[in-house]
Amino acid sequence: MLKLQPKFDLHRDVVCDILRKEASVCRVTEYSRAVDTCILNIERDGVILYSWKGATGTTRVGKYDPNTKQNKLLYTFDKQVCVSSCSLNKEETLLAVSLAQSSGGGHHRTMPKCLTLLIEIHPINNTKVLKAVDCRVRVQFLHQEADRGSVLESHLLLLTDDGYVDLYHVRLTKEEGYRVVMMNPERLSKVAERIVEDFRWIQWDGHTQRLYYLTHKDRFVLQCVQFFQNHSCETVLVLPLDLPAKSFSAVKFVNLGFDHHHMERVVQERVRMEVFTNRIGSMCVCYSQPVSDKEVIYTLVLVHKDCTKVFRVTLDDKESPQQTPCPHPLFIPIGYYILVYLPGHFLHCINTRQQEILCQSLFLPGGDAAVGLQCLAGDVSVLHVEEESSTALLDLANGMTYSAELSPTYLLQILGSDTPTCMPRLSSSETDPQRLAALHCLLVYMGNDPNLELKVIEWLCDNVMALESFDQIQEFILASLYRISYEKSLSLDKVLPYSSIFDKKEVPVCLLEVPGVFCTTVLHAQPGFKGKARSLQGFWSELQWNTERTKHLEAVPNPRYRTSSIQADWDNLRNERISSSHMNHIEENTKKVLSMVDTWCLDKMQVPLFQEEDHQQRALIGLTVDKLREHLNRHLPRLGKKKIDSLVVNYVAKLLEIIRHMLESVWLKSKLGPRVLCLAQQGSPAEWSMFHFMFRILEATRGLCLPLPPGYNTLLAVFGVRCLPHHTFLQYIDHGLLQLTETFVSRLMTDLDNSDANEKLKFSILKRLPQSMEQRIYQMWDHPVTSASISRDYVRSLLEKHSKSKGFAFTGRDKPGFRPEFLPLTYLAKILSDIEEQALNPFEEQENVDARFVEETALKQTLILLGFEEK
Repeated sequence: MLKLQPKFDLHRDVVCDILRKEASVCRVTEYSRAVDTCILNIERDGVILYSWKGATGTTRVGKYDPNTKQNKLLYTFDKQVCVSSCSLNKEETLLAVSLAQSSGGGHHRTMPKCLTLLIEIHPINNTKVLKAVDCRVRVQFLHQEADRGSVLESHLLLLTDDGYVDLYHVRLTKEEGYRVVMMNPERLSKVAERIVEDFRWIQWDGHTQRLYYLTHKDRFVLQCVQFFQNHSCETVLVLPLDLPAKSFSAVKFVNLGFDHHHMERVVQERVRMEVFTNRIGSMCVCYSQPVSDKEVIYTLVLVHKDCTKVFRVTLDDKESPQQTPCPHPLFIPIGYYILVYLPGHFLHCINTRQQEILCQSLFLPGGDAAVGLQCLAGDVSVLHVEEESSTALLDLANGMTYSAELSPTYLLQILGSDTPTCMPRLSSSETDPQRLAALHCLLVYMGNDPNLELKVIEWLCDNVMALESFDQIQEFILASLYRISYEKSLSLDKVLPYSSIFDKKEVPVCLLEVPGVFCTTVLHAQPGFKGKARSLQGFWSELQWNTERTKHLEAVPNPRYRTSSIQADWDNLRNERISSSHMNHIEENTKKVLSMVDTWCLDKMQVPLFQEEDHQQRALIGLTVDKLREHLNRHLPRLGKKKIDSLVVNYVAKLLEIIRHMLESVWLKSKLGPRVLCLAQQGSPAEWSMFHFMFRILEATRGLCLPLPPGYNTLLAVFGVRCLPHHTFLQYIDHGLLQLTETFVSRLMTDLDNSDANEKLKFSILKRLPQSMEQRIYQMWDHPVTSASISRDYVRSLLEKHSKSKGFAFTGRDKPGFRPEFLPLTYLAKILSDIEEQALNPFEEQENVDARFVEETALKQTLILLGFEEK
């Protein structure tokens, strides 16, 4: 499920270099003694701090720079010591270490359990004792993006087992132009600032410079201290949590280095907890209870969604009995997904942005749900990094770090088989939720990769028929649109359509329930944001807005836009039950959208779309813009009308672009060229596949009441007449499955010859044309029957004009005794109809008839009958 890329190997990158250096010190060819190398800490910039046992009875501290791939010795203790915590300031002038007392030797019993030192290392000079206490101490420098003026100042956090945190502001000075030393080191302890009192659990997030901690009086409360660029700090978040009263038997440190000497004596954790944030404004507090023989319980507090989700997963005794039971599942953040992994049992990929129903998250049961780690989950630590698309994992037992991201190959494998090899024990219906979650992960989370999108489109082509539980083409369209819009504005996840499931009256049970997984959702009070107005910027401002907006939208019925809600307005528009002013407004919307689409497609269009006046689709395009704009203005007025208008026009334009992109991909894959537009040829198997795929897109968009690109119905009708028998093609038209457009009928009349079969088809098409179109189409078919029809319609129109006037004025003179009702319209129409019935083809002796000539002849004959002209 995870694609792991090794980034650091302790043996390859560090130990081999150490052995060469120790051999040089000992003046031997090869140094073979153990060096006991231990990773101590990983700083914000990726620098890895480690210690090792030297050949001369010393303990050395070094660093590995992942950018230069170089190792550097930082400090050497003249005897072997137990380094339990270590941190290096950004300028690499100060090294803070905590030394644990060795368990051997009676003379150590009078010494404190922990000695914390601050050492000058540029060059090596003074050593200052910060703490000498009988509890564990962790040290961590702040790594802020500081200006040059503050280079001679460092800030050190000192965190103790006794549950308090101090902040040391270390002033530095330069001597002799290069020696960096502490200024007034004897005053450090006196000016230390107490940041936190009496915590039970604490986590450091180096990349965001945040300190999360839990306090407990009547209940557990999570708080966050944010460190700013000016070296000040402030409590910005207070969040009550419903944790068991005895959740932590000892103080727990997270992301504050690795105390190997204490880890050997660690007791069973009652609760494992970690906080993950994302720069787009989401915060998840994850914690789990110890795994029992029958089930595991884990909780996700989605702060940005103002809710808590508690999961209970039943464990199968038959699954991987050889696996050593894990005390807790492992939480791995990747973007806005949280992976909950229990080796040998399950992998739960939880969508923290769209969490309403379980099928938006991917649950993989069984021993095959692996993440690719070759170690126990308890030996894995998550390293917080700035990248959102991947995370970093540390295998502490083997000294390896990996960059981890979701594997698109694995997700495509889930899509591509009725019984995926990664899920051999699931039935076909049970795999639909996995397919849906995998599809959304590929399109929304990984959708910026064009090659990956093409592979998804290939899967759509190979699986044209709708799946049992959902329509994959509808999901492709809505998920792609959601990703595109979500990148424009981060506050749209609750109001834009995300899945066609929300439009279903009854959601299939398999999408609501995952076998063996029970979920309880609890709404909780809004978290307290305590930062000052100037401080709540960036992430905190976005998180506060997300929580406030979520709380507001929870009270609003149906805040998510449903595409099917446009159906009533669409029916009124088609039946011309709207005002002309509203119609003009809709047309203006359409022009904005199509002008944008034409600009995108100008240089790369393969499929002949966007090239005609399709009045119905143009009206639906404009109406969609109107209704979506109205919805966003109602629910997100904060965005402003100008931004909403731009977003909505872009949204509908992208909809047309997505459909065109699907057609382009299949068109190129099938190697279709311009010959497919010739109606005189039969369709090939590739064209039949194209027709079938286009027809499924038509069904999907009609089900969601979404517009199609102008020209789509014409191209679909062209494929229909080439691929279908004529009688089937006409049935498709009669049932409204295919729409006759003027462009298509015009080509049909001009491209097909007048063979018996083609004549019959043309007659059938003419009978099905709307009146507004038939007058223009008749004149395109050079055929005697159409000439007779043209003549009849021409005479009828003249007499209709005459019936509304007082008399004739053909010759400019009045005829005495003539009355207007001498030859009424109904009488002449009856005569012409009788003539036509007697001879179906009155001009059969002529091969070609000039329509204008027939009109003039009919007019002259009429004037003679009326007595206005002589024979």
